[in-house]
Amino acid sequence: MYPCLTIDLKKISHNAKALVEICKSYNISVTGVSKVFAADKKITETMTINAIDFLADSRIQNLKKLQQFKLEKVLLRIPMQSEVSEVVKYSDISLNSNIQTIKKLNIATQKLNKVHKIILMIDLGDLREGIMFDNEKLIFDFVKTVLDSEFLNFEGIGTNLTCFAGVLVSRNNMNKLVNIAKSINQNFDIDINTISGGNSSSISFLDSLPNEINNLRLGESIVLGRETAFGKNITGTYQDAFKLEAEIIEIFNKPSFPIGETGMNAFGGKTESKDRGIICHALLAIGKQDINPNSIFPIDNKVNIIGASSDHLVLEIKNTDYKVGDIISFSLNYESLLRAMTSNYIEKVYI
Repeated sequence: MYPCLTIDLKKISHNAKALVEICKSYNISVTGVSKVFAADKKITETMTINAIDFLADSRIQNLKKLQQFKLEKVLLRIPMQSEVSEVVKYSDISLNSNIQTIKKLNIATQKLNKVHKIILMIDLGDLREGIMFDNEKLIFDFVKTVLDSEFLNFEGIGTNLTCFAGVLVSRNNMNKLVNIAKSINQNFDIDINTISGGNSSSISFLDSLPNEINNLRLGESIVLGRETAFGKNITGTYQDAFKLEAEIIEIFNKPSFPIGETGMNAFGGKTESKDRGIICHALLAIGKQDINPNSIFPIDNKVNIIGASSDHLVLEIKNTDYKVGDIISFSLNYESLLRAMTSNYIEKVYI
């Protein structure tokens, strides 16, 4: 059944083991992030047998899927106040930044009679989630609120970099995070357990991380074998654990440039075309509902992607041996893997 996504579990297992070993050499625990593959059971099992320390996801629906696994579960996204009961029920730890949400989480823990751990997110300049690093008063107020809550435990602090503004990990910003942890310990006479120094973008900077950084949250580096600061392959890992395949449904020689006056396309944009004469024009039965055409890459170098609508991918085929019914294969980056794994229209095949 096409389109399909072929998933090589042995390669994912190899990558997970390699990343765990790298991090352990720096005394860093690994939180395996399952959101890019929608908490798929077989992929999650593959990660957990390779000694990751925690499982994490940003969706409650995925955390529900993870309940069969014994590792502690982490909600990666800042909780919505409307979901605090489910946060407590399906995760052991959550990343937080809002005092009012903490109060609601405490009420939820009381009702469920379950202790819940809190990691305070600090914004070091990437400008996504977290209290700004220089707002010591709010940071201390947050910590005090957690410590005063009967059923909440203050687990530690964390940060997120590169995901929004692309701010890179550095010794300077990681030292800021460590100094905040030290200030919290000193001010409240506690020893926090976790200082989470980011995600797969931190892999390139392990030698620069202060020794106090003891956790990373890894998803893309495990499943695609790439760090996310510069998109470089990680030595000793596979980048082809996933392969997308789609079927050709039409091939004709057609003009490369539209005929007639043009307006908006189906997605409200303008399709850019160059007049290169007549080309071999092929359609595949897959589209933007399933992938981003800019983040999949034909394995055959005689195939070029022209564009896509919701359920058609438009190609230029330079190999005239292709015919209707043949299969075209693609590698994927993070964005299209995320879409493909959450698409109900793409078959998942495990090898």
